[in-house]
Amino acid sequence: MAVYKLEEEMKKLDIQDNQISPLVRTRLEETYEAISMDAGSVRRKKPSPARKFAYTAAASGILAAGMFASAFVSPVMADSLKKLPVIGSVFSSIQGDEGLRLAGQLGLTSNINRTVAYEDVKLEVTEALYDGNRVAFLLNVSAPNLVDGIYDNGRKKIKLSDALSQVTFTLDGKAQDEPGSIFQGGTFYGSAGEAYPNTLVFEQTVDPRNAPGLLDATFTLALDGIDHEFSMDIPFHKTTGEGIKASPNSVKSANDLTFSVADIWVTPVTTRLKTSIALSDAETLTLKEEQRLIRIGVAIFDDQGRRLTALNGDGIIEGNRLTFDRRYASQPGTSKYFTVKPFVIKDDFTEDIQDSQFLKDLEVRIELPAGQ
Repeated sequence: MAVYKLEEEMKKLDIQDNQISPLVRTRLEETYEAISMDAGSVRRKKPSPARKFAYTAAASGILAAGMFASAFVSPVMADSLKKLPVIGSVFSSIQGDEGLRLAGQLGLTSNINRTVAYEDVKLEVTEALYDGNRVAFLLNVSAPNLVDGIYDNGRKKIKLSDALSQVTFTLDGKAQDEPGSIFQGGTFYGSAGEAYPNTLVFEQTVDPRNAPGLLDATFTLALDGIDHEFSMDIPFHKTTGEGIKASPNSVKSANDLTFSVADIWVTPVTTRLKTSIALSDAETLTLKEEQRLIRIGVAIFDDQGRRLTALNGDGIIEGNRLTFDRRYASQPGTSKYFTVKPFVIKDDFTEDIQDSQFLKDLEVRIELPAGQ
């Protein structure tokens, strides 16, 4: 992986991002409580007794709003970001995802000009990103009943992100999570920030094992109060190198738990881990045991001790094991290794973890091969 020129600038600013606003923290608490109660939109797969669900670090559900909200950033980070030059990309001002922000600052995004309209409503895609792990794009909405991010559906005024439904990505006729689809898991979206109230950021995970250089996807959505489906084709050009792909298959056991890291994919934008946590002395899990495993988060640190921001993930419970595909925002610069630490979640997915929360003897160190 290339060494990023921005790293030295970030070091000079002495950026620290370890605070969360009370508003976001409250929302995360409510989200995690919902996931703890019902495993976050769990559905059973037949014939195997598997439980599958998704989580995001900002809101519950497969379609989650708010993950890019500026409230995630600490006052120190916000002040520091103002000192950085804006290179012309809206992505460069996103404060909830360091990976997307770096992509904008480093020129890794592509300018897109796709517009669809229906009556007096116009949707425009202006910028996109594709790194082999996920695609992301900016969608600007123009409508007479939309003012500063607040949408009037004729019954009440709601946030623009809450007015969307039927959001799908399709490639070659296959939507996300359909057999053979390159798109995996749920679609996540949220505000692009206070400076762009009528713009949303969308993210969709891509199967890194079969990621081509170009994805020409079809994106569809509906807006509350409008009897029309908006659809447009969006070309996603891969703008990063191959990055790092490895299968460490590292396993640690302690007491009645076994933790493993099976695969890792790293780009300048996204760090992705496939992890599992199993209850060693059980063949299947009771609901109480499932909730126990769901309450185990995974923190990842680079070789400088910087904790990567957790973004979202998709998990499945089968037998005595919870397997997760976890996504994190990459930090600037390169790293020779990652330290992966499971911990007991007490607050929310992005909490300031105390040493007492880490599960002893389950820490895994992953040596990283040189980037390509």
